Amino acid sequence: MYTSLQSFIADYTYEAEGTQKLLNLLTDASLHQEVLPGYRTLGRLAWHIVTTIPDMLHRTGLQFNAPNVYSEPPASAAEIAAAYRTTVQSMLDAIRTQWTDESLQQEVNMFGENWKNGYTLSALLMHEVHHRGQMTVLMRQAGLTVPGVYGPAKEEWAAMGMEAPVV
Repeated sequence: MYTSLQSFIADYTYEAEGTQKLLNLLTDASLHQEVLPGYRTLGRLAWHIVTTIPDMLHRTGLQFNAPNVYSEPPASAAEIAAAYRTTVQSMLDAIRTQWTDESLQQEVNMFGENWKNGYTLSALLMHEVHHRGQMTVLMRQAGLTVPGVYGPAKEEWAAMGMEAPVV
């Protein structure tokens, strides 16, 4: 649970860069990739990451511009990447101007439970990282190269003139 706005802003800014890297590599054709019929497509998963930001944080009373939570995913990968970029910036600006560290201790009803805002921010971040991992699997299935987020991806080792570690 976050107890400092600056700690969340620093962590989220770093993680958002990783998410943006993935979103920037999506193609319109890759948005239709699904792990199995009937499961979320890559495009729907990417859009879920975008719309969860306002879904969770608007419930806390934080006000910022973002896509409608119930909107359909755009057919354009570039639109999804742009929507994420502007949503993140709008959300971080709102946190900086509307909340203080004390706001993180306030409780709100979140999905039928009382969560402190600091916990909601932690849950938002972990939720995004979880779905970002799912995206990398679908991206590989769609034939896209996956960038490293916490270190080099397999293809990046070769670009550095090194062999990827044996797993």
